Formats: sequence, C-alpha cells, structure tokens
Amino acid sequence: MASLIQLPAPQNVADFRIEQLFGSKTRARLLSLFLENPERAYYVRELTREIDAQLNSVRRELKNLVDFGIVLEVEGKILPNERDVVEADGQKFEKKKFYRVHTGFPIFDDLRGVMKKSAVLMNNQIVHDLREKGRVDLLLLTGKFIDAKETVIDLLVVGELDQNVVRQTVAVFEKAVGREVNYTYMPKDDFYHRREWGDRFLTTVLESRCIVLVNELGSV
Repeated sequence: MASLIQLPAPQNVADFRIEQLFGSKTRARLLSLFLENPERAYYVRELTREIDAQLNSVRRELKNLVDFGIVLEVEGKILPNERDVVEADGQKFEKKKFYRVHTGFPIFDDLRGVMKKSAVLMNNQIVHDLREKGRVDLLLLTGKFIDAKETVIDLLVVGELDQNVVRQTVAVFEKAVGREVNYTYMPKDDFYHRREWGDRFLTTVLESRCIVLVNELGSV
C-alpha cells in the first residue's frame, strides 16, 4: 500500500462534531459543501436539500457567511413561475439568487484544510457507529477527504456488517460532513479473495494514498 498513514484516534473522538469549531451545525455543513465544491453555485432551496436543514436556518447562515466575505451572492438566470418576482414583457419572473464560495477570500485555503482535517476526525465517529452494529476489520479513508484523485472512492469498509446498516450509517455521516461520500463495503472473505486474484479496483485503492482508521488484518 502506498503512502499509508496510520492515524491515532484522539480522545473522546465519538463526541467530536464539526459544529464545535464553527458554532452552528448549519453553518458548518454549508461551509463544508461550499469548500468541497468551489466551482459550484447553489440556490437556497438546493442548499436546504443538500445539507438537510431548515430554510430559515440556511438563509440566516448564508447571510452570516456573505457578510463575513467567504460566500458570494450572485444573480442567476431568470426562471418563470417563482416567488420574489419581477416584471418582464408583461410576465412575472424571478431573478434567482445563487451562492458560491469566494475562492479569493484570504483564508480560503486554510479553511479548506481545516474542513478536511475535521472530516478525518469525524470519520472516527463513523468507526464508532459501525462498530456498534458489527465487526470492522479494515477502514481506509481516501479520495476527496485527502485529495487522492487517483481513486474513485472516499471510504473502504471491510468487515462483518449488514449492507443496509453500512448504507444507513454512511447516509447519516454524509449529512454530518455536508458532502456525498463514495464508499465500498466488502466482507472480509471477499476482500481476501479479490486481493489474491489482483482485482484492479481493490489494487488501485490499496495503492492510493490512504489514512487507516481501522486495521485488524495486519499487512494489507
């Protein structure tokens, strides 16, 4: 395995929440989403769906972030049959407002770094949650979390777990970090079998840059 990093678990990691750093769950999720997708612009209702938050809470935190300067408010295309309308050729239209991160903000790169490191700590939370529901033999963090673009997944889980449990646990984790998490789950026997016959996907993951959160298998 290339560039493997063994991460020691911090104390009380099961209690770590990213909102502890930023004072608000909605603000933390918005920041995580914006910083992870600097090329994207979002409108308000899209943001409420992406981070699973109340509309008023999203609007309040967007104003805070815009006032602070880390998020920009931009006017988008005109769409018919919406609220907050303007008149145009006798018809009513809305000039949609979009929001995107200000990549020129003086501490943009620093904030991205903080978010990525926070996500690493929060992955210890998913370890805790999965271990409550089954056996975890190997859990690797890669992909978007550490800018490992050579692999298409962010999380590899090996163990003895119900696949529905893994999916539900990852879904909860996605809401906490405010981003989509591409993951793969394998039972331990399947992992050994695929590794023995040189499965290309698994080889790519194991040779990519990884942070090891759990390893009960010894050398992988």
